[in-house]
Order: sequence, then C-alpha cells, then structure tokens
Amino acid sequence: MTSESLKKPNISDTKSWFGRLRKDLIKHKYIYFMAIPVLAYYVIFHYMPMYGNVMAFQDFRAGLGIGGSRWVGFQHFRDFFQSFFFWRLIRNTLLINVYSLIFAFPAPIIFAILLNEIRLKKFKRTVQTVSYLPHFVSVVIISGLIVNFTGTDGLINNIIEMFGGERSNLLARPELFRTIFISSNIWTGLGWSSIVYLGALTTIDPTLYEAATIDGAGRFRRIWHITLPGIQPTIVILLIFTIGNMLSVGWERILLMYNPIIFETADVISTYVFRRGVQQSDFSFATAIGLFNSVVNFALLIVANTVIRKLNETSLW
Repeated sequence: MTSESLKKPNISDTKSWFGRLRKDLIKHKYIYFMAIPVLAYYVIFHYMPMYGNVMAFQDFRAGLGIGGSRWVGFQHFRDFFQSFFFWRLIRNTLLINVYSLIFAFPAPIIFAILLNEIRLKKFKRTVQTVSYLPHFVSVVIISGLIVNFTGTDGLINNIIEMFGGERSNLLARPELFRTIFISSNIWTGLGWSSIVYLGALTTIDPTLYEAATIDGAGRFRRIWHITLPGIQPTIVILLIFTIGNMLSVGWERILLMYNPIIFETADVISTYVFRRGVQQSDFSFATAIGLFNSVVNFALLIVANTVIRKLNETSLW
C-alpha cells in the first residue's frame, strides 16, 4: 500500500450517517416495510403503556385521571413491603420459579435430545405432533382438565384408590399445589419449548458423531461430549431469560386453578396484583407492585447475564 493510497480518503468513510441510512432504506425498503407492524405493536402496546407507571406514585382516581390525581410518592411501595402478604407472595413466587428452573427448564432439553436419537422418522414426527398439541389448547380448557383430573372423582384419584390410597380434592391441599402447577406446565410446554433445542441440534456437524463412533464412543458419551456442548449457547441464553423472569408466573392458570383454601402456597405476585387492581379497583397499589416486580426482574436479568458471562463465553451482551 503506497503513501498516496493512505492519504486518499475512503469513499465509505466520507459518507454521512444519514446518507448511508437513506441508501440502506432504499435498498431494503420492503424489509423495513414489513418491520413497521412489529415496531408499531411494541410502541403501542409495550412502550406507550409505560406512562401508566406514574400511577404507582399517585393516589389514582379514575375521575381525575393521571394528570389530576394526588401525588403520594413511595407510599404504596412502603405499604406493600410492610403488609402481611409481602413475604408470602415473594416466597410462593420464588419457590414456584426455582422448582420450575430445576424440573421444567431441563425437560424440553432432555426431550429434544431423546427425539434427536430416534431414527424412525414417522414415529419421531408423531411424537413431536402429539407433544405440541397441549400448547395450542386454551389455558381455560387445560386448567379445567387439571381441576377435573385432580378432583375427588377425577382420574388421578382413581389411580390413587387403585393403589390403596384415599380420595381427596388434590387442589384443596396447599402442599400439592406447586407440584400440580409445575407438572401441568411441563405437560403443556414440553413439546413447544423443545423446538428451539431441536433447531440448535441441526447445527451440529454430523461428522463429529461419525468420528466419535469410530473412536468407540457410545450413545451416552456422544450426547455428553458433542450434543450438549453443541446446544450450550442456546441453553445459556434461555437460562438467562428464565432467571430474568424469576418473579413472574403465569397468573392465568393459577387464577383458574387456585382457591382461598390454598392461598398459603398458591398466591403469587401476579395473582395478588389482579385481585387488588381488577377486583378491588386499587389501581395505584397494583401498579406499584407490578413496577416493583418488573424492576426486580430487570435486576435479576442483569445479574444473571453478568455472572454467566464471567463463567461462560455466551451471554446476551
């Protein structure tokens, strides 16, 4: 490279940022056009409603609106932290999420690996189709099935009675709620959640398995040394997202399954927000709890990403 070429400015460097953006918009106009509905969805339904978080610091009155309601600062947060329900809600929410992390998170990984080992394509597709079906069934229907199965005259009690046990309403026993809830989540989400891992498995080089087989590695060793490391980045990313939602639980299914008898173990932050905000019309207090929930989840996401980045090369940023 001559000194003359070094002194000559690069054409791409001389273009302004707006000029490059305009050129890119013209070149990929159809792609940007297809992105407009997605951007509009997030702006309208995710970013604009964030203005409503102001209610967490107000004594909100619907007649006065956000602009006219009295400002109370952090009063609702203090009331929540000092309330009888605070530690019960935190305990129930964290326990359900921790148990889900232990039992529900690995389930689709194991299922995807097992499916990947099946060589009969028709049988493999049949198993996949059957495992996907619960995901497309309405939450109301799934919850209704669970209520019927666990009822005194339900299927599960029929099985318990066959083995000499006594019939009981399983959803009226607080100690069983978490087991029933997490088991139902595994049942409905197993097949659908495994799609991501099945996609990651297709990126693994088949020659690695061939070389391992020639070297005498059995099926279990191939899974341990090739399959799991191959999908490790996907597992890590989804693990970070899961940890970042440790204070969030699907309230719809809990709301359809629980009752005041089992509030001790079944009541979580999201269901309490629903009761205070919708049923009792205490919008400010419910907004404060929801904002607290979101801030803690965001903090957990940052911490999880930082820790995993130090332990592993894969992270969100």
